[in-house]
Amino acid sequence: MGLLSRLIAFFSPLRPAYPWPALDVTLPGGRYLHLVGSIHMGTPDMAPLSARLLEKLKRADALIVEADIRGDVSPFGNEAVTQPLRERLQGESLAQLEKFAGEFGLSLSRLDEQPAWQVALALQAHQAQRLGLRPDFGIDYQLLQAAQQFSVPVMELEGAQSQINLLRQLPQEGLSLLEDTLTHWHTNARLLQLMISWWLETPPKNTDVTLPTTFSSDLYDVLMHQRNLQWRDYLSALPPGRYVVAVGALHLYGEGNLPGLLKSS
Repeated sequence: MGLLSRLIAFFSPLRPAYPWPALDVTLPGGRYLHLVGSIHMGTPDMAPLSARLLEKLKRADALIVEADIRGDVSPFGNEAVTQPLRERLQGESLAQLEKFAGEFGLSLSRLDEQPAWQVALALQAHQAQRLGLRPDFGIDYQLLQAAQQFSVPVMELEGAQSQINLLRQLPQEGLSLLEDTLTHWHTNARLLQLMISWWLETPPKNTDVTLPTTFSSDLYDVLMHQRNLQWRDYLSALPPGRYVVAVGALHLYGEGNLPGLLKSS
């Protein structure tokens, strides 16, 4: 590689050139990352994955995912709560919860006994299913299955148990996550449809994408920005090699995105 090519590779590591949401990042020391914007639940027409993406995976030294979801770790265990959910929610939020519980056939008495973050995840999963999304068509699940088929090692950025522990540590048992889920219900549905279109139609051309707000600023910092910082440090410490890295698509775009943090480091 000539001097000019080296300079271009070092100072301009982001090269969007794929029909799926992805960016290539080159780190010093011979580390080549193909960052894939995953959707954890997908539609049937999102399978099978592109032959080009599968070829990249075949040549990779490892597939890196947020968590290896092939295991049996579930976020819906028996959790102690400080007070019934209907005493924690106020006014319109409670009315929305009762409405969605009725629509999805969820027991309010059971929801009453769950921490708010669990209820938020349950509602989000039902919303995704209503839009036609299924876990077995999720991008990271398909990549994990392909990695197993190709005998490509799998590495985790954090793991399912770490993700659950993060949710458990949210203030007021994750009440803000539930309130944001209810407040931004229709916006979140449009965001899911947008991310589906990135896979079925046209992905973003760069990371400077204006996305609708579905989190409060404090929650965005905990669930998005702080995790991006941790993942940047993890990826920056990888040994030389080629890696396919699948993270939630929203981590690649907007404020404090992962590719930008890698570039600035």
